[in-house]
Amino acid sequence: MDPKNFSSPLSGTPILTQTGYWAFLPAPLPPVITWSLPLVSALADAERDLSKLTTMAGSFPFHRLLIQPFVRREAVLSSRIEGTRATLTDLYAYESAQLSFLEPGNDVREVYNYVRALVYGLERVKTLPVSLRLIREIHAKLMDGVRGGNLAPGEFRRSQNWIGSIGSTPSTAAYVPPPVGEMNTGLDQLEKFIHAGSEIPALVRAGLVHYQFEAIHPFLDGNGRIGRLLMILLFCEWNLLSQPLLNLSVYFERYRQEYYDLLLGVSQNGNWESWLRFFLRGVSVQANDSVVRLNRLQTMRTNYQAIADSERNRMRMEQVLDFLFMQPVLSVRQLQTFLNVSFPIAQRYVDRLVDAGVLQEVTGQSRNRIFRANEIFQALEVLE
Repeated sequence: MDPKNFSSPLSGTPILTQTGYWAFLPAPLPPVITWSLPLVSALADAERDLSKLTTMAGSFPFHRLLIQPFVRREAVLSSRIEGTRATLTDLYAYESAQLSFLEPGNDVREVYNYVRALVYGLERVKTLPVSLRLIREIHAKLMDGVRGGNLAPGEFRRSQNWIGSIGSTPSTAAYVPPPVGEMNTGLDQLEKFIHAGSEIPALVRAGLVHYQFEAIHPFLDGNGRIGRLLMILLFCEWNLLSQPLLNLSVYFERYRQEYYDLLLGVSQNGNWESWLRFFLRGVSVQANDSVVRLNRLQTMRTNYQAIADSERNRMRMEQVLDFLFMQPVLSVRQLQTFLNVSFPIAQRYVDRLVDAGVLQEVTGQSRNRIFRANEIFQALEVLE
């Protein structure tokens, strides 16, 4: 790492380590923020658009439909930023068929672990505030049995890491996070900032926390995914959202190089404004995207009600339809487990929805078949 590229004390300082290479030591949060008109406008837009999403989610009549699809979209895109090739279709198929024969390093398993980690974190924050302990617990879930799973899952690093091209060293890498001792100090300061009261708007605080976590880079692997997952938990803990409906990773993946460049720009030049404006613009874009998707899902669910109304057991069919919105790619066995009925009864409901054009069999097999609710899936899918 070349210390000449890190010239601004606004975000931190380069330090010479005992072993002779340079590393970057981020300054404690919060920085001095210059509230320019473009930054204030970006914050106002983000708060307005997030409020629209919160209002929409609060009035959505089918609350159980919300969380799972948006969690899975986030998992696919956050993992894709790190180079996985799994799609939303792959993830749902993996869950539907329980493809345990896939190798542990398979990309789909990595995305599936992200889902597990996020769901676990959302449940834990109900009783345990976002903390270093919770971050370690989530990391253990994320890295279980996948690439990097041998790199101390659930433990902060005890050795130096760095960010650079393949074959780079701390001397040649573009960025070297703080050494272990300084890393631990930085993590303690970050945890205190998360818990402390502040006059800084919560959305801006979330953007500051994300940068700081990535700059500290406390794990040997999985830092990007944990940093993005951490934002979701903070949005929920700080009551910015009641449910994880904001897929910021979709925006970050679309502008991946700009995302990386702006994070590095804070470290190198103290350019907090550009990063925060980018972050807040992402909140606006993805909040509006989620509103559009929720409207489409609500219209579909209302239209499908006619199918339930025509059934002798209307309430049971309503349960089936709700399950489709949570799991638009499914097996009969999954539906059987959800309804707690016999396999033939679950099969009858699937056949009924195939006849109605809601479900389509996608494997072409006579056994271990998987069905997809195409209209619902298209409302949720990401560009693949």
